[in-house]
Amino acid sequence: MIYLLKFGASFILPPGIFVILLILLARGCWKTYKRRTAIKIFVIAFLLYLTSTGWVAQKMVSALENEYNPPVYPTGDAIIMLGGGATLDTPDVSGAGELRSIPANRLLTAVRLQHRLGVPILVSGGQVYEDSGKEAVIAKRLLMDLGVAENKILVEDKSLNTKQNAQFSAEILREHELYEPILVTSAFHMKRAVLNFEQEDVHITPYPADYMENKNQVFHYNKLAPSADALADTEMALQENLRFWVTKYLKY
Repeated sequence: MIYLLKFGASFILPPGIFVILLILLARGCWKTYKRRTAIKIFVIAFLLYLTSTGWVAQKMVSALENEYNPPVYPTGDAIIMLGGGATLDTPDVSGAGELRSIPANRLLTAVRLQHRLGVPILVSGGQVYEDSGKEAVIAKRLLMDLGVAENKILVEDKSLNTKQNAQFSAEILREHELYEPILVTSAFHMKRAVLNFEQEDVHITPYPADYMENKNQVFHYNKLAPSADALADTEMALQENLRFWVTKYLKY
């Protein structure tokens, strides 16, 4: 009963309510013999519904996340952790500014690898917007809070996107004669990140983190309910694929 109520509620909240309204509009057009318009509206409603379901979002995100698996026994001479958003002035335990949830998950994986391997960790990420935090600087503070020695932390705080992450990180790696880095980023982002580093002639060992989906997936009818979260996940997956092809063929 609980799951059934959740399923029903998804159609009275966005985006489900918009699917219902579009279907009603298509029905009205059909009754007034505007058949072509009705079909177009119905197709739009159907596409909105599909991209808003957890089932479709799960399939698309999983396809990205399963490109690489973390090695059981990772080895390397450095760890690169990519940023992914930070606040500018929110209060934190040891200062101002916090990493958002995605880079915070990446950091948890990176710091455990650093403790295990004892190699330098390079944090990469600048201040993308005027009201966002400088990601690498905040990450360094958090790493030190978690017990990583300052002399084991390298900071790249100029990059504004993944391409620049790779460009500027490659310069720092060469400067410190580090040639076998382990790359830590979100699993959904790893495919594009690897491509960017390959274009900078940096051979990396992928170590995906921040997984969104289980490896073994179980179907439930509630995954056919439309939701804003699922729509956002679908949009993210589409965006990652688009950016991958732009990077691959336009080198941007």
